[in-house]
Amino acid sequence: MPITSSAKKALRQSKTRRGRNIKQKDAYKDAVKTYRKLAAAKKWEDAAMKLPAVYKSLDKAAKTHVITKNKARRLKSRLAKIAPKKK
Repeated sequence: MPITSSAKKALRQSKTRRGRNIKQKDAYKDAVKTYRKLAAAKKWEDAAMKLPAVYKSLDKAAKTHVITKNKARRLKSRLAKIAPKKK
């Protein structure tokens, strides 16, 4: 356990940040899972409606350094490829 007051404060801060990071990570993972399930079920209209929310959660996670920007870009690219091409 921390002894000094600054170490105690650092522990409080890290616990708060960890909780916030986990919440945000779960949010983007749930959004991605939901989108993939809709795409697998070939519910393209519902999936198209969900895609902006998925992008938003990925961008927010990258902005706050929960995930790297390249990971967010990679996931967005792969999710966009899932949707059928319009002719």
